[in-house]
Amino acid sequence: MRTEKRGVVLVGHGGIPKDCPQEFVTKLKRLETQRRAAKLQPSREEIELDQTIRRWPRTAATDPYRDGLEAVAAQLRSQLEGVLFGIAFNEFCAPTLEEAVEDLIQKGATQITVTTTMFTPGGSHSEIEIPEIIDHLRPRHPGVELRYAWPFDLKQIAGTLVEQIRRFS
Repeated sequence: MRTEKRGVVLVGHGGIPKDCPQEFVTKLKRLETQRRAAKLQPSREEIELDQTIRRWPRTAATDPYRDGLEAVAAQLRSQLEGVLFGIAFNEFCAPTLEEAVEDLIQKGATQITVTTTMFTPGGSHSEIEIPEIIDHLRPRHPGVELRYAWPFDLKQIAGTLVEQIRRFS
């Protein structure tokens, strides 16, 4: 009988480090736009540029978004006792969702739930990209159950926002 080992990946958007040259980001976005319009695969140049930005050295000062997501992740991890845990980013930052899932599988996860900090409907990352990545990973790991904990209950999200408003009112 196989023992289930649970894992969780928290996906954030990803931020551009403040000291990363703007021309790198501008060029990457231009290459992505051209590729999507032509419905092509990423070029070697686009892949290398994406990796350069994702792997750019970061500190709390140069990438406060990453620091903030890690703080949320620490709170979440402490409430999910005994669960393997990872973070991932949609763009501009590493690790990618693929890398985070692969890491948890290497650590023995057989059941992985992916969730995101992107709560509202209508976003391409949360509604299109994350599900596509999960669908791409499933055949590569048939023994691993991959779930996506989305969409969020908007009533619960509104309740959290009401609590926040009341804290500051």
